Amino acid sequence: MNRLERNERLVRLAFLAVAFSAVSVLAVITAFIFMEGTPIMFKYGFKSFLAGMDWYPSEKSFGLLPMIAGSLMVTLGALVIGVPLGLSCAVFLTEFSTKRTRRVVKPVIELLAGIPSVVYGFMGIVILVPFIRKTFGGPGLSVLAAAVILGIMILPTVISISIDSLLAVPATYREGSIAMGATRWQTTKMVLFPAARSGIVASIILGMGRAIGETMAVIMVAGNAVHIPGSILAPVRTLTSNIALEMGYASGEHREALFATGVILFVIIMILNTIANATSSRRKG
Repeated sequence: MNRLERNERLVRLAFLAVAFSAVSVLAVITAFIFMEGTPIMFKYGFKSFLAGMDWYPSEKSFGLLPMIAGSLMVTLGALVIGVPLGLSCAVFLTEFSTKRTRRVVKPVIELLAGIPSVVYGFMGIVILVPFIRKTFGGPGLSVLAAAVILGIMILPTVISISIDSLLAVPATYREGSIAMGATRWQTTKMVLFPAARSGIVASIILGMGRAIGETMAVIMVAGNAVHIPGSILAPVRTLTSNIALEMGYASGEHREALFATGVILFVIIMILNTIANATSSRRKG
């Protein structure tokens, strides 16, 4: 083995070690969460956690159904708001705008991802919550407020990855479709979207992960009421908010129940990601 081959092998081993270190960190985090959270779930029963309506840790009542419903409602609302806006913006910048416009607008949109979530929450309290209260009624701190803020927060992720996916489609696809008489919109809808589907689905999955995992902004605008919201104008508490609000003073079984909340959140994210990936794969086939 000559020196060049040895160096190449060392480089390969170094990259392999880095890759395994990333996976091992994820494995350690996952194992820690499950080790801390599952014993209390076995003790009181999974049904009491998943279907219980009351969250009173001092009385050994650890029902998480209101927070599960709240997380799903807020995340769904964020996707309903953020995904159409994000995809529309991505299509405009790739197919209907000039290259100069895209070079200016795309970096500005990506800068939105660097804004701290507490700033989004502050803007929601100052602007959005009073607007909802005056326009639609209710306390203002609500599912709608959280969904709008999260919908804005996921825009950079959806737009940036969708733009890259659409630009990665070979130019011959566009040229062939237009040469056959299709309009730009018909080309985008019938040719580019199917070709870039995997990247677009990835952007939606990442946006969904950002929405369901966000904490600070949701705490500030959601109201944090522990009950299943009867409408989008009702206050709500999410799983992440529940952990952040109570972990600072929790102890004993209360602390274990918060780790169990993390376990359920982890499982929900894995289920949603699996469904999204399976749906994408089935459509490809």
